[in-house]
Amino acid sequence: MTRTLRLPVAAGPTETWRGAGPQTLIQTQRLLVRWWRDPLTVVQSLVFPALLLVMLNTVLGKQISAVSGMNALYGTVPMVALVGVMSGSLAGAVTLGRERDAGLLARFWVLPVHRISGPAARILAEGIRILLCTTVMFAVGVVLGFRFERGLLAGIALFGVPLMFGLGFATLVTAVATYTANAALVEAISLGSSLMMFFSTGFVPLPAYPGWAQPIVANQPMSHAIDAMRGLSAGGPVREPLLATVAWSIGAIAVFAIPAGVGYRRASRG
Repeated sequence: MTRTLRLPVAAGPTETWRGAGPQTLIQTQRLLVRWWRDPLTVVQSLVFPALLLVMLNTVLGKQISAVSGMNALYGTVPMVALVGVMSGSLAGAVTLGRERDAGLLARFWVLPVHRISGPAARILAEGIRILLCTTVMFAVGVVLGFRFERGLLAGIALFGVPLMFGLGFATLVTAVATYTANAALVEAISLGSSLMMFFSTGFVPLPAYPGWAQPIVANQPMSHAIDAMRGLSAGGPVREPLLATVAWSIGAIAVFAIPAGVGYRRASRG
């Protein structure tokens, strides 16, 4: 008797997109568990920023408060929250490079997994990590004396600033990490983010910088985000720095999203 060999029928668009959501959630869980079990990611996202916040408040808090006339924590806490966001993205880029080099991305590519679930899971996992990191930094800040003086709605909006900033920065870092195996580039971005911290309005008040540095400090992306978060927590201008932060974040995503997607696809195909 002749037996007919039946090839499996490919899933239609409806079935495929129906499975994208659950697959994205599974991969998001995988990334979060992997990051949580990776000492580098935990230290760079949570431990180092928390210790930095305590150290800055102990060493410079009183001096900055005396100069600015405002509790230094209203600049230091937002600044360190952004530092944690950027450090976590850099650690995630290192993890992504390891997965590419180990062939894990290529294995996912040949499995019956929706193509969008991988990049979508990274975006969702980044957002969850950013919110967790921000929550921890604000919790440490509250213990030190930071308060949400503008009320509940402003406090909720406060969490949106590092989320926008962090997603823009993560898109940039992901594009770099998927296009090159050179760790020196990631380290160069890490150095640049450290310089942004030291030359920001969260480190010391703007008038404390030399005249030549003040335009750079006042107009760099991190200062805009810090000023918006300071306004939402203690009072002060919010609209202008918030719009600048939105513009920078959307601009970074618009510029680097396609290269990040193409690079992720190329890295997955080995």
